[in-house]
Amino acid sequence: MRVCAMRSTLFRRVAAPLSIVFVLLCGCATDDAPATTAAAPAVPVTVTTCGAPVAVAAPPKRAVTLNQPATEIMLALGLADRMAGTAYLDDAILPEHAAAYASVPVLSEKYPSKETLLDAEPDFVYASFQSAFGDEGVGDRADLAGLGIGTYLSPAGCPKQHRPATLTVDDVFAEIRDVAAVFGVPERAEKLIAHQRARIAAAVRLGGGREVSVLWWDGGTDAPSVGACCGSPNMIISAVGIRNAFDDLAGSWADTSWETAVERDPDVIVLVDASWDPAAAKRTFLTRHPTLKDLPAVVGQRFVVIPFSSTSAGVRVVRGIEALAEGVAQLPGADR
Repeated sequence: MRVCAMRSTLFRRVAAPLSIVFVLLCGCATDDAPATTAAAPAVPVTVTTCGAPVAVAAPPKRAVTLNQPATEIMLALGLADRMAGTAYLDDAILPEHAAAYASVPVLSEKYPSKETLLDAEPDFVYASFQSAFGDEGVGDRADLAGLGIGTYLSPAGCPKQHRPATLTVDDVFAEIRDVAAVFGVPERAEKLIAHQRARIAAAVRLGGGREVSVLWWDGGTDAPSVGACCGSPNMIISAVGIRNAFDDLAGSWADTSWETAVERDPDVIVLVDASWDPAAAKRTFLTRHPTLKDLPAVVGQRFVVIPFSSTSAGVRVVRGIEALAEGVAQLPGADR
């Protein structure tokens, strides 16, 4: 099992150290210009991560990304030539970014050691999940700051007190804007966000506005872990314009019981697909379970498969929204 996938014990439920306060200056470039280290005169910019201002003295030239969402946001902003290294994917890189990704040194399959990180001589480290800066990651953000290395942690990966109360697509877009500001390419963020908003609007027209309830099954068989009120599963469900059957549960994910799932009788079941917990195995479990096999959504095979990498806050979220919208639109009898 890949460590980065162990959501409940590593990335999303572990508190992070407080951020270090920096002064941020960054340059500007046009969104259609090549990402280069040359920049216009720097102007003061302040961005905030996990409740504190973040930062660098100038647009970073040797950034290291940890976790797939951070890596793909950088690539989508055309910043591969600002990357001194990367590590820890959950899935193959998006095809449209594969060539750029191939130009970036891969420091480690999982998290690199602090020594390996420092060998890359980074001036900035950007990560999606709190565990990147934990004991199994590259070390405390304060220690890196002491070495003159700026850091940024995605809002969805912040400790609970600094995490968005209810994660939305706008929080993902805010992160993209933050990163673009750090690297002096704000126009690229606006172009990327506009493109993603258009795709989301098309997805909503396809599958939204229906009286459909969704059980988002992340994992677990004895006690299923389901998408709750406030994390990325609910963000995707809400963006489509349908209802989360477990939006009354606190947190991003929550454990429930199969008896409760049967009582709530969801119209659609999302099966999160990951190499360590494939959707096919989930489907087999449901169809063979003595009680669950009679659930109307199971009998009607009203399943929507969404890759794990499309469920984390990043540029792939739009793919998760599209997959759910398309699945709802195509499932027979879903709009009952």
